[in-house]
Amino acid sequence: MAFLKKSMFSLVLLLFSSFTFSQDSYPNSVISLVTWAPGGFSDINSRLLAESWQKILNQPIIVINKGGLGGAIGSAQVANAKPDGYSILLALSSVVIAPEAERLSGKKPIYELEQLDPLALISSMPMVMLVSADSPWNNLGEFVKYAKENPGKVFYSSSGTYGPVHLAMEMFAFQAGIQLTTVPFGGGAPALMALLSNQVQMTLIDPRVAIPHITSGKLKALGVSSNKRLPTLPDVPTYKEFGYDAEYYLWAGLYLPKGTPKNVTDKLRTSLKEAISSPGFIKGMQSNQILIDYRDTPEFKKYSDDDGQRMTKLIKAIGPIK
Repeated sequence: MAFLKKSMFSLVLLLFSSFTFSQDSYPNSVISLVTWAPGGFSDINSRLLAESWQKILNQPIIVINKGGLGGAIGSAQVANAKPDGYSILLALSSVVIAPEAERLSGKKPIYELEQLDPLALISSMPMVMLVSADSPWNNLGEFVKYAKENPGKVFYSSSGTYGPVHLAMEMFAFQAGIQLTTVPFGGGAPALMALLSNQVQMTLIDPRVAIPHITSGKLKALGVSSNKRLPTLPDVPTYKEFGYDAEYYLWAGLYLPKGTPKNVTDKLRTSLKEAISSPGFIKGMQSNQILIDYRDTPEFKKYSDDDGQRMTKLIKAIGPIK
C-alpha cells in the first residue's frame, strides 16, 4: 500500500513537472500569427512584425491570412483557438465592433470580443478618401452635394461588411447626411483594385497605399479622416475642415485567446516590446510609411475599449447597414 501511494505521488509529481516545464519553456514550437486578407494593412503589419519577433522568441512565426466578413473569420479562428500562446491574432480596428454589428443585422456573431484578450497596439493610421482621376468631384463639398442629390447612387468598395473601410465610410456618410452604397470585397487590396478598374466610384485606404496612386495621377484624394492634415499629403483637407465630425483611425492590434496563461502572456509582452524597438522593424514600418503606435496591454485595452464604445454608439445610431 505504501509502495502504491509512493508510485501515485511520483506520477503526480512527474505530470506536474512536465506541465510546468511546458509552460516555462514557451515557446517551443511554431507560432501562428493569424491576420486578415493578404496585401492589406493587417498583412503588412503582420509580416514585418513576424520577421523581427521570431528572432527574439527563437521560434518561427507563420503569418496565416484569413480574410472574409471584414476580418471576422480570422478573428473567430483565434477566439476559438487553444489559449496556449501559439495562436495570435493581428486584427484591425473593426474587431471590436464586428460582433455587435452582426447582432444589429439580425445575425449570430461567429465570435465575441470577450473571447479575446488584448495584447498590444502596433500601429494606427488615418484613411484617405479616393476617387478616380476622371471623377467630376474635386473636393468633399462637390461630392457631398452630388450624393445628396443622388441618394444611393454612389458606389464605394470596402474590405468587407462592417470592416474598417465600411465603418469609416458609413461614419462619414452619417455625419454628412448622405446615403452611399457599399460593394464589399475580400480585403483592402481588392477594394482598391475595384476603384482602379472603375468597378466603383470611390473607396478609403491608408495613406501609404494611397500616395503612389495619387502621385501617378490615377486617383484623386478628397479628404483624410485624421484630426489634422498629413505631412505626406499637405494639400488634402481633413473632413473637419468641411464641417464633418468623422475622425477615424485604422489601427492594428494583437489579441490572444481568452485564458492564455500569465507567464505566456508576459513572455509575449516582453518580447514584443523588444521586437517593436528593433531597427529592422522600425526600418520596415518606415519604408512602408506606417506609423508605429505601440501601446502595451493596459493602455491598449483602454484604447480599444474606448474606440469600441464610440463605434457601438455610431452603428446603433445608423442602424443596420444594407
